[in-house]
Amino acid sequence: MEITGRITKDASTRKVGDEKQVVNFSIAINDSYKPKGSAEYKQITTFVDCSYWMSVKVAEWLKKGALVQLFGRVGLNTYIGQDGSAMGSLTFHINSFKILAFAKKEDGSVNAGSTPKKQNKSDDPDDLPF
Repeated sequence: MEITGRITKDASTRKVGDEKQVVNFSIAINDSYKPKGSAEYKQITTFVDCSYWMSVKVAEWLKKGALVQLFGRVGLNTYIGQDGSAMGSLTFHINSFKILAFAKKEDGSVNAGSTPKKQNKSDDPDDLPF
């Protein structure tokens, strides 16, 4: 399965057991549709919790605002809520991913973790000739 969206906050890492670590983050997927009989489009945003178990080093690249393409599978987590009722949530378990656009800092520079990527004018998607 493949999904594409923008990261909603910087990725975080969490230790699971003695040796395993996981990178967790959430993405927002924007979509629109035109309801039957309506002339206007309706905008919807879906938030998806994601986990990546391969390497925690990638967390430094997964910053708020980055556009990512994720490949993996959907998993279901079930638990008992505070009120004793059964609850559930979906998590996208990532096998691989691509960063399509790095997040930008407030000063306009690229936010790519501790080693920023040099951005040439031709790399700016807003500066395309068409």
